[in-house]
Amino acid sequence: MAERRATRNDVDREGRRAELFSFGLRTIVPFMGVIAALLISAVVLVILKADPIAAYGAMFRGAFGSINGLSQSLVKATPLLLVGLGVCIAFRASVINVGGEGQIIMGSLAGTWLALSFPSVPRALLVPACMAMGFIAGAFWGFIPGLLKARFKVNEILSTIMMNSIALQFMNFLLQGPMMDPEGIAAGTFLAQSARLPQNSWLARLIPQTQLHSGAYVALAFAILVYVFLWRTTIGYQIRSVGLNPRASRYAGINVPFNQMLSLTIAGGLSGLAGVIEVLGVHRRILEGLTGGYGFTGIVAALLGSLHPLGLVPASVLFGGLLVGANTMQRAVQVPAALINAILGLIVLFVSGSALLIHQLIKRRKIKAVAQAAAEEAKA
Repeated sequence: MAERRATRNDVDREGRRAELFSFGLRTIVPFMGVIAALLISAVVLVILKADPIAAYGAMFRGAFGSINGLSQSLVKATPLLLVGLGVCIAFRASVINVGGEGQIIMGSLAGTWLALSFPSVPRALLVPACMAMGFIAGAFWGFIPGLLKARFKVNEILSTIMMNSIALQFMNFLLQGPMMDPEGIAAGTFLAQSARLPQNSWLARLIPQTQLHSGAYVALAFAILVYVFLWRTTIGYQIRSVGLNPRASRYAGINVPFNQMLSLTIAGGLSGLAGVIEVLGVHRRILEGLTGGYGFTGIVAALLGSLHPLGLVPASVLFGGLLVGANTMQRAVQVPAALINAILGLIVLFVSGSALLIHQLIKRRKIKAVAQAAAEEAKA
């Protein structure tokens, strides 16, 4: 009996060590990837005869050195957080949602249509209704590739990318036709944008003279809700189980295709919510370039946050600060705009590569642990 208890304690201790090792890797390695990308970018700055210290100082001051810079970083972080939360859910089910761009577009279109169609509805009803409509539209756009994955084994990466193109062309059709701003048509400008939304659909500004809006609170609340959903509910447990081992989950009676379809649907809904919040809080109309690449950069933010809903909160703020500070750095040290895109691209590359490195290190440690256990059993 004592030997069994000691063996069980050893197993529990080894399990806790494995969890701490995995958590440490997922926390430290992505940030090391960001630092490595910045160091390589510093070499490029030196080649271009620019001072890296001054450049990165300007980047930090532009992102976090003032109320306006900090608020703008939080504005950028809000859609990144929502899109990244959807990516976290999809990754936990062992599927990849690359359709954030299209889902943002569909969510923004649905929310804009509702706000323009019912301008006299009170703010307390119209704003939540627009958000719900955006979530439903994005969820529908994520449900389609989820259904194709569950029923026909269609690769979700290909289907979500194609759905992005469909959504983009659909938006272009609407903004150049049925949803084009009537005032622009009357003035002869014919800009590809919708009419301005009624004021009772606008999200409240948290700080005067800035674009920081109450949608940041909504994104933060959803980060907590997603954490509770994944780690405190039965459905969340099933999604995580599917991601860890689909075969064992299927053997345990878990419907693997359904959970993968569900995760893509929820991911699409969160991206759609990001789109409608961007319209209601920032632009207050839908226009070309609305997505800002959030559908793709949200994936990087999720990797930087170790694919954890709560870890994604600081990661989104950091990446939002990088997006804002990069523009300030360009003006401060007079470097080409292409260099800024290259720096952000390096960060994306290194953070994405860190996910593969983490996977390999964890796999190697598991193999080593199994070998040690087998050797101890043979010795006993």
